[in-house]
Amino acid sequence: MQRTSPEGRGPVRYGPPAPETGLPVLPELAAVLAAAGERAEGEPPGGGPELCEAAAGYWWRRGLRSRPDELAAAAGAQALLFALIGAYGGDVLMPRPCPVWWTPQVRLLGRPAYHVPTPAECGGVPDPFALLETVRRVRAEGGVPRLLLLSVVDDPTATVAPPETVREACEAAVGEGLHIISDETWRDTLHQPHETVLLSPAEMCPEDVTVISDLAGALTPASWPVAVARFPPTEQGIVRRARTLDILTALGAVVAAPIAAAAAHALGEPGPVTARAVQAAALHARVAAAAHRAVLVSGALARPPQAGRHLYVDLGPLRSRLAERGVNDSMELEEYLTDRLGTPVPGGHRFGDELGALRVRLATGPLLGATPEQRLESLTSLTPLELPHVAEALRTLGTAFDELR
Repeated sequence: MQRTSPEGRGPVRYGPPAPETGLPVLPELAAVLAAAGERAEGEPPGGGPELCEAAAGYWWRRGLRSRPDELAAAAGAQALLFALIGAYGGDVLMPRPCPVWWTPQVRLLGRPAYHVPTPAECGGVPDPFALLETVRRVRAEGGVPRLLLLSVVDDPTATVAPPETVREACEAAVGEGLHIISDETWRDTLHQPHETVLLSPAEMCPEDVTVISDLAGALTPASWPVAVARFPPTEQGIVRRARTLDILTALGAVVAAPIAAAAAHALGEPGPVTARAVQAAALHARVAAAAHRAVLVSGALARPPQAGRHLYVDLGPLRSRLAERGVNDSMELEEYLTDRLGTPVPGGHRFGDELGALRVRLATGPLLGATPEQRLESLTSLTPLELPHVAEALRTLGTAFDELR
């Protein structure tokens, strides 16, 4: 049974927001946004020429040749993914676990959503054998599987799928006639960028993959909603892009002109933007590693975070002890920890993809400080873990998980 709050709020709105940087807005981006504030004309559906040119250059520098007329922008990843799912049709498959907002979008369109287990070493990409089995089962039951959502650099697990895993999953999907939507929002937040090999599905299956990226992953603040999709350079890609633009137009999901100007500037990757992204990734890597160590002491499980601004904790090994305290799912877990601490867990969000899950996504942004001054100090410090406000936040986090032992 799905829960609702006393105010009638449904389970979708209980999902955690995307993890923010916890850092002040880059002054250069704020200046570009302010300068465009007097623009009276709006952006066309799918984004104007300046934004699409900048996005094409961004992907070209990452080995994905792109033209502006193969792209579409929208006011946020949620609206863009909703339009893409609507444009491609059919039943949708996705890894388990997956971002909390994926499943509700599929179901809002009246489509079945099928979750496929991921391999032991990573999240974001389905196990290829489990994918094949799921596709065949769905077809046997009368379904029409046509679309696979995946994220090579994954939210929620904060892992990066190995290239061989990506290749096997994509080959299995394409072999079964599935189109792939690859969410690459977090590709520029790798904790060890020189040691981690990242393979985009679009590199190996260019005609069968649509790539989507929320600029809030590494380039713009989360409060400036803008995301971009790159369609395959095929006739069918042209048709699906046109259908996506139809849906975005109907939704009114157009990027605001000032945000479009700032996004185009960020996508051009000038020095200050690139430097901030590199600094932020390195800072979150240090804090996430420290939080990971604090979590493991409790006996919980968590893969070492490899990207992003969070880590993903599985408290399944502690289920029997937690059940004795009346904690049986992620919602009760958060309530329990908040009650014991007298304050919410720093960066903690319940994040279960089924009732009874005991998983928590811990965002590292709130651990960087409570004020803009503290966060900026965390960014510029050579030893951020030794700063009093960061050290105290990590101690509080450790105390919260000590309560579970």
